Formats: sequence, C-alpha cells, structure tokens
Amino acid sequence: MLPGCSKKKTTEDIYDDTETVGMGESDVTRGSSLDQFRRGTLGRGEQGPLSDVYFSYDSYELSDNAREILRANADWLLENRQARVEIEGHCDSRGTVEYNLALGAKRANAARDYLTALGVSPDRITTISYGKELPVCHEETESCWAENRRAHFVVLNQ
Repeated sequence: MLPGCSKKKTTEDIYDDTETVGMGESDVTRGSSLDQFRRGTLGRGEQGPLSDVYFSYDSYELSDNAREILRANADWLLENRQARVEIEGHCDSRGTVEYNLALGAKRANAARDYLTALGVSPDRITTISYGKELPVCHEETESCWAENRRAHFVVLNQ
C-alpha cells in the first residue's frame, strides 16, 4: 500500500509510530523522509521541532513566509547547539526526475544558505535532494503539488 493511500493518521498515531531523541521538552522526530517512507509513516503532520518551508512552482526562491519560518528554525538551532540538521529538498510530480533532483537540491541549499546567514554554523547542516520521489501527497491537484514543493528539516542524532 502506498503511504498516501493509507487511512489518515492523527498526530497521536504519528508520534506513536516514531522514535524520538531527548532534546529538552520537545521530542524530536527521528529519521529522514526516506526512513519514514520505509516505516510507512511518511505523510502530512510528520514534523519535528523545525517547520518545513514551501516553494512556488518551479522556484527555489524563499518567500517572505519561508524566511519567517527559517528565522524560527534558526532560533531553535541556535538554542539547541548540539543538534545537527539535514535539509531535504522535495518537488512536486511534474517534470523529469533529473530536473526535480536539481531543483530539490537548489531548494535545500537556499534554506541552508539562509540559516547560515542567520548564524547557524554550516558544519551542522547537510542537504539532500529527493526530487519528486518522496511526496507527502499523491493527488494530481495544485494543493497536493504545493504540499510537495518543500524543504523538510530532519534533526539528526547527536
């Protein structure tokens, strides 16, 4: 069964399925989108302490809203200096595999560059592009495509 075809999970279901590492009061979701896909937990609502940022179609430009989210993510990273983060670049289903891998990399790099401009050490950030291979939404609609055009943040083990 595809992850997007399973019954919609509640936030409690999602956190029951995931492992966490202790980092203060907020639990940190463990694992990349690929790990979550393998566990069958990839989907909407799967979020750690850092929020995803979303992009316009065919763009890796940060919107004002994305910059605001990244400032909050930078604040958390500056308060949790032991944490390392991987930024995943994702795309919607339109376009070739190669094009979307390149676009996903540009989205992840744009987010990384903004975080480092806000004072987060680049040594704590890695990036990866999944292109269009790990969508959180599987419908061919604009709202679904918009959910898939994102930079997703994964807090790595210390």
